[in-house]
Amino acid sequence: MCPKDHHLPIPALETPFKIGPVTVRNRLVLAPMSGVTDLPFRKLAMRYGAGLVVTEMVASRELVQNAAESWTRLKGADFRPHMVQLAGRDPHWMAQAARICEAEGADIIDINMGCPAKKVIGGYAGSALMREPDHALDIIEQVVKAVSVPVTVKMRLGWDTQSINAPALAGRAERAGAQMITVHGRTRMQFYEGRADWDAIGDVRAAISIPLIANGDVETVADAGEILRRSGADAVMIGRGCQGRPWHAGVLAGHPAPLQGEIAAIAEEHYAMMIDHYGAKTGIRHARKHLGWYLERFAPSMTADERVAVMTSNDPDFVSACLRRLLSGDRGRSATCQEAA
Repeated sequence: MCPKDHHLPIPALETPFKIGPVTVRNRLVLAPMSGVTDLPFRKLAMRYGAGLVVTEMVASRELVQNAAESWTRLKGADFRPHMVQLAGRDPHWMAQAARICEAEGADIIDINMGCPAKKVIGGYAGSALMREPDHALDIIEQVVKAVSVPVTVKMRLGWDTQSINAPALAGRAERAGAQMITVHGRTRMQFYEGRADWDAIGDVRAAISIPLIANGDVETVADAGEILRRSGADAVMIGRGCQGRPWHAGVLAGHPAPLQGEIAAIAEEHYAMMIDHYGAKTGIRHARKHLGWYLERFAPSMTADERVAVMTSNDPDFVSACLRRLLSGDRGRSATCQEAA
């Protein structure tokens, strides 16, 4: 497909933009990723320069019914804006949950209509809602009525290539009161296969006047500029490219990347933050995926035994010593993690 020319100036990534009355400090947004963008990850992303971060999706009914996991996901910090993503298909529970989020300090509430996971669409939520646009609009309308903060919607291009309906749904969402739309440039049936269609996001730009955020396959500054050019979007959302480097959204917005010698300290701090946030038993388990990403990116000479040692240990001091050893960039003599500890 030929790139589109929207005849619009491409916004500078480091410049602010607004979602309703809320100012976002730059145009790099960290995507909500279940099991990834918990509070420790979001704190690091904001510290290193992301413009906006979004919680993991919070199950609406479970939040209203006081499920501990939903309340953990809702937690914010001292940074603003605090953007919470809600998931669900019942307009009543979504509205009730939105009220709770606002009362707990949410500055923006995002409605998840893009998650492709089987567990989510099995409950007819996430991207399954794109198959029921009238029902999706009922949810948006009820959430907008329930709160005074901006309501936004994250969606995919459609359910499959035969049912691309993001432009129509986004237009209806704007008329229902949504104040920003995010589009991932794949259908639900594509999951994360192939390449995101940045040009197709431009059809949503033509359908709405509110801010548009473009998402999918952004890794570099060049990618960020190109997705803005081809989609006509106002900002860029980056997800998987930040795994193992929570600072990366800030780097794309013009902040300096950490030096090799600083990466070990960031990984150690991240590990400690997760243990503090979840408690030792749960925090150690949840942290392992993050440790794996750090090691894959920044410890190319690590041995298989060293990786196993980090990924299976329940001793925080031992794991921290391994991270210092493996991520320092100067392994010196061929010491193992066991020797480093």
